[in-house]
Amino acid sequence: MALDNRRLAELAAHDAFIQRHNGPGADDVAAMLASLDMDSMDTLIDRTVPADIRLGRELDLDPPRTEAEALDYLMRIARQNRVFRSYIGQGYHDTHLPPVIQRNVLENPGWYTAYTPYQPEIAQGRLEGLLNFQQMVMDLTGMELANASLLDEATAAAEAMALCKRANKKSKSDTFFVADDVLPQTLDVVRTRAAWFGFELLVAPADELADADVFGALLQYPGQSGQVRNLGPLLESARQQGIMTCVAADIMSLVLLKEPGSLGADIVVGNSQRFGVPMGYGGPHAAFFATTDKLKRSIPGRIIGVSQDSRGTTALRMAMQTREQHIRREKATSNICTAQALLANIAGFYAVYHGAEGLRTIAHRIHRLTTILATGLTEKGVRLAHDSWFDTLRLTGVDAGKIHGRSMAHEINLRYFDNGDVGLSIDETTTAHDLDVLFDVLLGDEHGQSVSVLDEKVVAKATSGIPAACRRESTFLEHPTFHRYRSETEMLRYLKRLENKDLSLVHAMIPLGSCTMKLNATSEMIPITWPEFARMHPFAPRDQVAGYRQMIDELAAFLVELTGYDHVSMQPNSGAQGEYAGLVAIRRYQAAVGEGHRDICLIPSSAHGTNPASAAMAHMKVVVVECDADGNIDAEDLRRKAEQHSDSLSAIMLTYPSTHGVFEAGVREACDIVHAHGGQVYIDGANMNAQVGLTRPGDFGGDVSHLNLHKTFCIPHGGGGPGMGPIGVRAHLAPYVSNHVVTPIEGVEPGCGAVSAAAYGSASILPISWAYIKMMGATGLRRATELAILNANYIAKRLEEYYPVLYKGDNGTVAHECIIDIRPLKVSSGISEEDIAKRLMDYGFHAPTMSFPVPGTLMIEPTESESRYEIDRFCDAMIGIRDEITRVENGDWPANDNPLVHAPHTMADLMDADWTRPYSRELGAFPSEAVKAAKQWPAVNRVDNVLGDRQLICSCPSIDEYRD
Repeated sequence: MALDNRRLAELAAHDAFIQRHNGPGADDVAAMLASLDMDSMDTLIDRTVPADIRLGRELDLDPPRTEAEALDYLMRIARQNRVFRSYIGQGYHDTHLPPVIQRNVLENPGWYTAYTPYQPEIAQGRLEGLLNFQQMVMDLTGMELANASLLDEATAAAEAMALCKRANKKSKSDTFFVADDVLPQTLDVVRTRAAWFGFELLVAPADELADADVFGALLQYPGQSGQVRNLGPLLESARQQGIMTCVAADIMSLVLLKEPGSLGADIVVGNSQRFGVPMGYGGPHAAFFATTDKLKRSIPGRIIGVSQDSRGTTALRMAMQTREQHIRREKATSNICTAQALLANIAGFYAVYHGAEGLRTIAHRIHRLTTILATGLTEKGVRLAHDSWFDTLRLTGVDAGKIHGRSMAHEINLRYFDNGDVGLSIDETTTAHDLDVLFDVLLGDEHGQSVSVLDEKVVAKATSGIPAACRRESTFLEHPTFHRYRSETEMLRYLKRLENKDLSLVHAMIPLGSCTMKLNATSEMIPITWPEFARMHPFAPRDQVAGYRQMIDELAAFLVELTGYDHVSMQPNSGAQGEYAGLVAIRRYQAAVGEGHRDICLIPSSAHGTNPASAAMAHMKVVVVECDADGNIDAEDLRRKAEQHSDSLSAIMLTYPSTHGVFEAGVREACDIVHAHGGQVYIDGANMNAQVGLTRPGDFGGDVSHLNLHKTFCIPHGGGGPGMGPIGVRAHLAPYVSNHVVTPIEGVEPGCGAVSAAAYGSASILPISWAYIKMMGATGLRRATELAILNANYIAKRLEEYYPVLYKGDNGTVAHECIIDIRPLKVSSGISEEDIAKRLMDYGFHAPTMSFPVPGTLMIEPTESESRYEIDRFCDAMIGIRDEITRVENGDWPANDNPLVHAPHTMADLMDADWTRPYSRELGAFPSEAVKAAKQWPAVNRVDNVLGDRQLICSCPSIDEYRD
């Protein structure tokens, strides 16, 4: 009996995490099923998921681990990484993340569980943080406009190339110039993008730009070998020839170097990683993208702008429909739908923490140490490839083999060029002692007595490596925000003040359809700041990253089992980038088997906007497949169009369950139709949370899927990024996924270019998904999926009496989300879906997804992590709002003067001396007992979107405006 009890205790311990991840308990599940008139979970799943696609077995995964066991095992994996002192540079540098930012932002769920700020009234804190980031970028680059971040420097450069092409009306050329000193990973990604846009690349020394017939050019500043050159004459010459120019710049160097905007650049891109963000084996890091005011209607990504609310108070918002180009669907030149908001905020706060004077101290110190090193080396007869530098030196004519041997003995990583040169980059963590060790490593016995950093002769001769014409003369970061928070007390309060303006998962469920805002468990988040993961350079030698490789291989194996595919590529670092990578793999495979002419992509009319945008980027022609009245793909229309385009059919892009929140019974038939006509099947993984453990896209006909690890697999949304979008593929596509020029990937064709700057994308957040799967195991993952479906059906049942549920499956159930139709209410009352969204803030909730995929609707996804209590609280709020709409319909309140059209209500409303509204202040601000018990106040009243677009301001307003 004692043995049995001990075994039961062990099982309970291993189930503990599953119970903590999943919201509803056993009694809740029974009650929710009863409300659906169902006797068991099996009945619900049988009625919801078509029998012909069911997995029919348990997933082949290890039993679930406890949190302690998983973290212990992962630490043992992490310790296999050998974190050497890194001087590799090449766009990635060690850095000091200020502890006040690490603890209160990076490790704080109030910051990392927030969603993209589509509802600005409850996102003013992170919007202000992103505005700081934009201001910082504008100041350092000397440009008039900056966005709120892109995925990485390489993809930002590819976006710049696309912008040059569409904005340059003077040039008829299809050739893009890339200077031969551009970072190799950037060239790799640009080359991939150019190939599918039909652009030619001309890679040559920067001086040859003057003689080139091109529509745009990409220059590196400083060059990858460290050379600092005056780009002004080159940029002016290009302007006179009608060539648009992009400069890829090192953000720390811009503290001391003349800003590219003053030199004449049209676009400036780069990586903000060295502003406090760990290298993390490649990411996530916030790229920056800055340009001139005349290009503001073309800039990709999100722009945070300054507007005002209904009281005339300064308020922030995402401007110009967020500039996410995928809204243009198949006419898009970009499929961007995410950013790196959390990392951009960290970089911006790093600038706030240090201010201009602190950044100058750091940059001067980096440059001074580099100059002392350069002087000492040349004193000993070592030749440098260039006579100018900021932080990077390239040694030529040296014995690279001997240097490599000594560097390994000292656990130091340097950069080695193909011609035998050796490179190194100094960063803010480099000390005087480090420099002494570098002298020993680089000089060795063959140069006689080594040099010391304390050698007075060397120090005296160490003058600046920055040419006079390249030295910055302008000021930067003069806004009061970058001067005010010097003590940690003030900085801590500033961060907390911003956090308090935002609603995140620490406050309430965020019921966004298609976005899957589930628990991001603390135990999953802990490993991302372990130095064994955080301080690893993405181009570290293979034998130093055994831990990363094991963790990534294990995660890939988990995902293979979960999806039914044969291989997983971890490179794409967003879901939209995963779409693009998957389609490119299809096109490469078809070209390899002699079917490169296939270029038609069938896409259902209900698809995500990124689907047709990704197809356009892969140089495919989009043909829309209609949906029937029930929201399902019209099988006859699909069959007709597949037959019509049979000879040129490349692929179909399906979302499953459908974007309408239904498990379509005909998905296997749809896959068969496309395969019969020689096409490949891409299945969008956005709704994978309804499939895990129940069905697998690789089994019912998929050839490739991307997986949103920031949705189904628990990486947090971070207020608008980071994300990861790895792709699962069948065996025939595996050789054609993305490779990497710096870190070649086994089993992939050498010519398959990269889509991200690092071989494994944002690798440092992969432990989150690894830990989630490890702790849930097969039983837990399947249970999570079942509960996600149960919670959605429970909401649909509770709300259907008040709001029409637009789409259901053949047996009257929904998948993991449901769409409620607001259009009839708007006709009867004038109340819109936006009014309901804003009123939900008064009830303490973020709104569901508005007007997608059907205009005038709300799409609700509760996820498995929300308890029945929280779901009931949300449903009660929606029912309360319906009662308020009834009062408008009945004429109790005017259509233009009621709690819904005035929502959200702020403390300023309660203090209004001239309250004349036909409802009480209490009803406006405290519409439910739950809100009275715990109120989360919107920071501003309803924001004026039209004004913000018409008068775009994307720089920080005066601090006095905030006080006012």
